[in-house]
Parts: sequence; C-alpha cells; structure tokens
Amino acid sequence: MRKSFRGASLAVSALALIGFISSSPAIAEKKAEMSPLEEGKELAFNTKDGNCLACHLIAGGEQAGNIGPPLIAMKARFPDKAVLKAQIADPRAKNPNTIMPPFGPHGVLSAKEIDLVTDFIYTL
Repeated sequence: MRKSFRGASLAVSALALIGFISSSPAIAEKKAEMSPLEEGKELAFNTKDGNCLACHLIAGGEQAGNIGPPLIAMKARFPDKAVLKAQIADPRAKNPNTIMPPFGPHGVLSAKEIDLVTDFIYTL
C-alpha cells in the first residue's frame, strides 16, 4: 500500500512540475505585454517580492496592512521622485529604526524592480 501511495505522489508531483514548466512561457509572454506601471503594480502587490500591501493601504489592493502609512498623494508627499526611490530602496538611510525592509541592500528587489515599484507608487 505504501509503495502505490509513494508512486502516485511522485506521479502527481511530476505532472504538476510539467504543468508549471509548460506554463512558464505564457507567464513570460504576459510580462512582455505589460506596461512598466503594470509591472510595478504587480511587484508591489506580489506577496513574494515587493509585498507593499503587507504594511500599506494601496488603492486596488486586497487585505492591506496598516503598519505603514497609506500610499496616497505620493507626488505631494514626495515631490522629488528620487527621494521616494531612496525610501523604497533603503529606508534606513532616513530612519535607522524603521521596520520597513531595505529592499535594495537585502536583495529583495533588483535596481530595475525598485524603479518599477517607484514609478507605480509615484502614480498613487
């Protein structure tokens, strides 16, 4: 009985992996069709990458956190987009005691991804 369960489990795992691998080109194609703002939004809302929603309220986001301030009126709060980018990349520079993760230095987001997230957040 154990052997048949193990065999079935391996077969299901293999099928799932094949399904994921075969869908990867579709995912890559979808990303190629996205605008930079859409890519930034996807990163900001992605629970494995930017995950801004874990701490911030963002229009259009679900189950937003309330640890950080709501991300609204960003152009008024950050007239200089470079200051916003620096805040996203490494908020410790301005506040060493912050609980916001340093996305750049910790390698959570690449420099390009930080640019994409900054561009999206700046539109809010």
